[in-house]
Amino acid sequence: MNMAKRSLTRDIETTLFALPAVILVSLMIYLPFLLSGYYSLTEWNGIDKEPVFIGLANFKRLFTGGDSFISSLVFTMKFTVLSMILVNVAAIALAVALVKKLRSANVLRSLFFIPYIISMTIVGFIWKFIFSQGFDNLYELTQLGFFDLSWLGDPNLAFYSVVFVGSWQSVGFYMVLYIAGLQSIPGEIMEAALVEGAGAWTKFFRITLPLLGSSITTCVLLSLINSLKVFDIILALTKGGPGGATYSVTLDIYREAFQNNNYGFGSAKSLMFFVLVLLLTQIVLRGFSRKEVEL
Repeated sequence: MNMAKRSLTRDIETTLFALPAVILVSLMIYLPFLLSGYYSLTEWNGIDKEPVFIGLANFKRLFTGGDSFISSLVFTMKFTVLSMILVNVAAIALAVALVKKLRSANVLRSLFFIPYIISMTIVGFIWKFIFSQGFDNLYELTQLGFFDLSWLGDPNLAFYSVVFVGSWQSVGFYMVLYIAGLQSIPGEIMEAALVEGAGAWTKFFRITLPLLGSSITTCVLLSLINSLKVFDIILALTKGGPGGATYSVTLDIYREAFQNNNYGFGSAKSLMFFVLVLLLTQIVLRGFSRKEVEL
């Protein structure tokens, strides 16, 4: 009887402790999500008392052309693919280099990680200054044509500039995750490979990389999600320009809802983007999880 009372008391205490968090998460995430689903079926400017129900008209408008959603989606996909590859390759390379016993390893790890703790908006403004005034000054000193290019004014170069800045800011975070993965690999496996005469490249591609499967899955999934929802770095660097060359889906949703005051159409875009992100993350997660090697 006493055990039953203790179990009941413990369940009540657990519920009471969890209840504030559940209420807060519901109010901040789940309720707005449900409301956006309703608003996606309406036409509403955020001022009128009652939204006008229009059914699936907003979703039909998304795919009938004449809107920036498709072009922004193409840019976002290109940005995501290139950013994922660049970030993960650079992070693995840095992790392999800094996991070794170097005197300056901790200092270098901190230097690479510092950009990640800086706001993306601040990083965008810093690099905007570098691309404009900083590169102009370097060109006057060196006369190298590289510094005389219009990195934010040319549509093609602006795309690569945004990818570079976003990757530069986040690579330190993924580097730390890969370092943790490398440190979890048993040393006996590497010693056995060394005894068998395996070279550095063989050990990396045949042993280290497969055993990093769980870390790679985590980093690829996180970089996929972060790249898909890129917003602040573009807003600070290019504002979607030049000529819409760096116009992302999140920026398009923001402008549609909060600048054009078209909350119904903006909610429809956000809901479609949510479904796309959900599908992509599930595909990537299942694809990489199957290739993981357990220690």
